[in-house]
Parts: sequence; C-alpha cells; structure tokens
Amino acid sequence: MRCIVPEATPMTERTRVVREPHRAVYDRETIYKILDEGFVCHVGFSLDGQPYVIPTLFARVGHALYFHGSAASRMLRNLSGGLPVCLTVTLTDGFVLARSVFNHSMNYRSVVALGQATLVDAPQEKREALRGFTEKILRGRWNEARQPNDQELKATSVLRLPLSEVSAKVRTGPPIDDEPDYALPVWAGVIPVRIAFDSPIRDERCAIALPAYLQNLQR
Repeated sequence: MRCIVPEATPMTERTRVVREPHRAVYDRETIYKILDEGFVCHVGFSLDGQPYVIPTLFARVGHALYFHGSAASRMLRNLSGGLPVCLTVTLTDGFVLARSVFNHSMNYRSVVALGQATLVDAPQEKREALRGFTEKILRGRWNEARQPNDQELKATSVLRLPLSEVSAKVRTGPPIDDEPDYALPVWAGVIPVRIAFDSPIRDERCAIALPAYLQNLQR
C-alpha cells in the first residue's frame, strides 16, 4: 500500500519552532484542521512603535485566512496598507496536572501565520469570504439568512492573509514528571477541555421553528 505523506508548508527561519521542536507540525492537513476548528484568532501588528494584538473572527478559504470588520476599523485600514502581521489561533484540549507544580502543563494545538494581509476588492471573493465566516459558525446559515446588500458590503472590509508562511505546535499526552516525583502521593493526569453548545435561545420576536441545522448541535 502506498503511503500518502501530507503536504508540508515550507519551513522558514521565522516559522521554525525553536522551543520544544518535537512538537512542531508543518503539514497542511494538521494546520488546516486546527484553523477550521478555531473560532477566534489574534492579529498582531505594530503601528507607530506601539504593538497591538486584536482578537477577531476568521475563516479559512482554500490556502488563505480571511478576517473582516468595519471599513472604519483602524486595524483593517492599517493592515490593508501592507503592514506585517502575525496571526495566531490556539485550541485548548486539556489541563495537564503533574505531581509537581513546575511540570503542570496544557494539551493544546496552535497555529502561527506570518505575512502581509491584503484588502479584498473583488466582490465575488468578498462574498465567498463572508460566506466562509457564516458557514464556519453554522453550516446552512448563509442560504437561510438575508445576505449582505451592496451598502453593507461597502461598509465591511475583508482582508486576506495567504497561508504561505505558517507552522503549528501541538502538545498531547499525560504529564511528564521528574522520576523521583512519581512516588509522591499526588493525583496526576489530564482534565480534557472541549467546546460544547447549549440549547438555542429563541429571540422574543421570532416565531420560526428551530431549523434542522440548529438541532442536536455538536462540535
């Protein structure tokens, strides 16, 4: 049987994981899976010598990340001018309780993407990005809800960050204690962490039955 090796992203000096490199991941399949599971990214940039890190929603469409906001947004206005950007996404999978406080840790999956974000001008690409935001939250929602009109599209800026310089870092498994500490009478293990949906809460002015895509929501 032929072994299929996942396509890897080119490792650069900036994306090379230095601290605990055995946890580094460079294949696109793993990186894209992390990005598709995350809801919030943090966008880092520097403006006039002041660093900023802004949380925002995002979506992956193909080999690029898209994030959006008001056309009046300072972050989007400055990034669309070609400022270097660092975008990160982190998923928490578990709290790792060791026998010593020093060796407590966390199971996680994280992605760091670097590059320059560009403003999306093409109307079709802009709509596809907005569709990506909507469908990422709830599949089927884009076709049911009213889609953006021309005025709303004009008031919204969408930026694209190509996934050309990107890497991931992943920690899994149990705690790793110093050998003498394994004899200590201290509980050790992992507390799994996950995102779960509660039952939808109907808007007071909504008389529509719960649509199928909102029933039995799961992550």
